[in-house]
Amino acid sequence: MEYTVLARRFRPQAFGEVVGQEAIAQALQNAIAAGRVAHAYLFTGARGVGKTSTARILAKTLNCPHTQGGNPCNQCDVCRAVSEGGDVDVIEIDGASNRGIDEIRTLRANVNVRPMRCPYKIYIIDEVHMLTKEAFNALLKTLEEPPPNVKFIFATTDPQKLPETILSRCQRFDFGTIETHRIRERLSEIARAEGVEVDPAAIDLVARRANGSMRDSQSLFDQLLAFGGPKVGTADVHRLLGTAPDSRLVDMVRALTTRNKALVLTQLDATLTQGTQLGEFIDQLIACTRDLMVLTAGATEAPLLAVGEDVRPELIELGRQWGLQSILAALQILADAKQRMKYISYGRIAVELALVRIASLADLELLAETMALLKSGKVPAGPLVVGAGGGATAPPLPVPVPGTVGAPQPGLEKKNDPAPLPGLSPPAGGPIGTRLEESEGEPAQPGPRAAAPLRPTPPPQAPEGPAGAERLEQPQEQLPPTSPHLASAAPSVTDPVDETPPGADEPAIPFEPGQEEAIWKAVLGRLPDSPRQKFWAASRPAISGPNHLVVLLPTWYSTFKENLDRSPEPLRELEGVVERVVGLPVRVTVGFDSQTQKPGTSTASPPRPAREVERRPSQTPTDPYVQRAMATFGATVMRVERLEAPPPVAEETPES
Repeated sequence: MEYTVLARRFRPQAFGEVVGQEAIAQALQNAIAAGRVAHAYLFTGARGVGKTSTARILAKTLNCPHTQGGNPCNQCDVCRAVSEGGDVDVIEIDGASNRGIDEIRTLRANVNVRPMRCPYKIYIIDEVHMLTKEAFNALLKTLEEPPPNVKFIFATTDPQKLPETILSRCQRFDFGTIETHRIRERLSEIARAEGVEVDPAAIDLVARRANGSMRDSQSLFDQLLAFGGPKVGTADVHRLLGTAPDSRLVDMVRALTTRNKALVLTQLDATLTQGTQLGEFIDQLIACTRDLMVLTAGATEAPLLAVGEDVRPELIELGRQWGLQSILAALQILADAKQRMKYISYGRIAVELALVRIASLADLELLAETMALLKSGKVPAGPLVVGAGGGATAPPLPVPVPGTVGAPQPGLEKKNDPAPLPGLSPPAGGPIGTRLEESEGEPAQPGPRAAAPLRPTPPPQAPEGPAGAERLEQPQEQLPPTSPHLASAAPSVTDPVDETPPGADEPAIPFEPGQEEAIWKAVLGRLPDSPRQKFWAASRPAISGPNHLVVLLPTWYSTFKENLDRSPEPLRELEGVVERVVGLPVRVTVGFDSQTQKPGTSTASPPRPAREVERRPSQTPTDPYVQRAMATFGATVMRVERLEAPPPVAEETPES
């Protein structure tokens, strides 16, 4: 007898046998029992989750003469014919190969023919999204008002490709993926029915590999039974699929966690030498990193995709050691490597590059905590030690808090730092921008970046060491208990870095006529690079009324001017810099300078006619009422036109 695969032999024949879709089966059974069966149904979902099987069960239930409890009897000729796909009244159509308008015209012509022996003529169209636009349009009217004894059942894996006109005429049921433990139970039943001894761990591997598809799991299990013989174990599954065992995945993750690059490359070579396929291994590693991310994020009871439940505690510990930020970066690197492998022939090199990059990552969790401390103003530092070879250690000194006694006061910073004390070198482990100043007999002057004063210690009693052996470290600050190692992560500097913005100590420029060029020069000096590049071509700044500055752009900057009108954020940033320069809020208006010459064009221009020069008035109004209106409303003079006086009107006389 010809062999029939497991996916066909163990296909569900009743609503109760459809695994993982109990809600849909119950809804259809209730509709049949209440006599509320719709004329068109749409079943959507991933492959192998029971769409076509449910469509056949529904067709058998509607046409079976011996229905029992909302399920077909599966014993009569109608049920057997529908299960085999040969019933004359249940027509199954493959939408991928019958997708044209001609096939739909044939369907419309046959729809009015009464069923041969059953109550209903049922059309099951699989992969219905493959129909053409013309075919859908031809089906609309028939689908909306079919004959009373005609039912349509559509199945698709891509409902987004269906027109809204089709979706609105159908009752839609979405089939979800099947849980792994339900697939595992079904495969165990099949193994007992086939009389084959299978290791439960092997069944678990096949169930996880199926990714929620019952048909995929049954196809893999059928292949495994033929490959493994009378007794099947996990080694047979790994040899068949070309995958790595869970121990290999955990060892690779442990090597990445410890940032041991040599061990990472050695583990990869050993894994590939044992027969693991490179593409399968990178998929497993991505899934294992996903499991680490989920567990480290706090979902400790979430199902695992890459490994078994026995390694869950070890993964939780590895995730705690590695840190969530590092896991996220590793997952992104692995995903990028997998994407690139589709287009290159040197896949192993790409995987090795990705693994070495992951092993070279710094402690991103530590970096995130350090950045949080920097934003909060708490800079970690180490203990102060002066001298070498057993020199005295200074006690930890508190970092001044702004607003308290001894705290830095604005405006008291020094322009020139004093020379370092003899025998004291600059700090080797203090935060960036920290100044340690001291003179003999008097404490350091407080400043915005001055730390607590230091007291020099006597020279060490130990024998003379090499030059530069003396070192100075920064005071230790109490850190949160969760990050006791942050103190050693402070960046090292050899010179204090002055981060004072340029011009911060300069006095404000008076906002008055005659100071426009100085104001604009100072503004350009303080603007960041991006806004400075946008406003560098502005010229002829002018003060127009109180607290109002006008700058003019060349006429060929019309696109930039339109962007400013739509999105004024750069203009607001410019106004903020002007306010810091002049010391008061100023409104800035941008206009066009018609007198500028575009670079690369001739500077010589024909003289204007005398008449035009005479008629062009001054852009600065002298009328006091106009000036007062400009000051009141913050207006800007954009154009001045001279109005010609109208001709005198002759007075009418009684004679006229």
